[in-house]
Amino acid sequence: MKFFDLNVPLEDSPSEPLPVKVQHQTHEQSAEQMAGFFDATVADLPNGLGWGNDMISLITHAGTHVDAPWHYYPTCEGKKARTIDELPLEWFYGDGVVLDMQHKEQGGLITTEDVQAALAKINYTLKAGDIVLVQTDTDKMWGKAEYFNSGAGVSGPATRWLIDQGIKVMGIDTWGWDQPFWAQKERFKATGDKSVIWEAHRVGRDKEYCQIEKLANLDLLPRPFGFKISCFPVKVKGGSAGWTRVVAMFEDL
Repeated sequence: MKFFDLNVPLEDSPSEPLPVKVQHQTHEQSAEQMAGFFDATVADLPNGLGWGNDMISLITHAGTHVDAPWHYYPTCEGKKARTIDELPLEWFYGDGVVLDMQHKEQGGLITTEDVQAALAKINYTLKAGDIVLVQTDTDKMWGKAEYFNSGAGVSGPATRWLIDQGIKVMGIDTWGWDQPFWAQKERFKATGDKSVIWEAHRVGRDKEYCQIEKLANLDLLPRPFGFKISCFPVKVKGGSAGWTRVVAMFEDL
């Protein structure tokens, strides 16, 4: 079996508009703390060294993560929306399929017709439980401030169509599942239609689903389907999202 890492790193990056703070504690810095747990002295530790440690301050939507229905709206399908710790584990392991949207323009809208055409191109029919990954190649901008405003986004109708095919988890290699904020803003100002604001996320008001944001390395996968995806989110109590390590697994390479 061959494994492919589909994550961006969890790090303090210009690509994160809300800062991620990672402070690494060295073995020298932790020695006194470690010794204290054992009523020992630093001299009692091998070469006076403690443990390596890290302290992190970040939101649950930093790095590659899974959005829970609670993120989209407080209710879903007429009842309280579920948080990330309340979702079935079965959703986060399944057959993966990559939809090629590299041709979409910056700020573009990925429509239902785009999704259907991408599936027809690879001769694939979705089934319930598939995990759909949208490739725009925006992950190549990771590490730059421009990442936040780059790439295309999935429309509300396309999101709804995917859910209607039995898809519970879908993901994209951009900062968010919707169009970049600037593109949504332009549409809103041009039309006055308030439904264009966060339109794909808001599908979660009446249809339950999860989305993975900030995927990476979809271009490294040797084919667009015929592999498993594991994307279990961290169990954040009451969380609107959970960090995840997304891995594609091919058995026959």
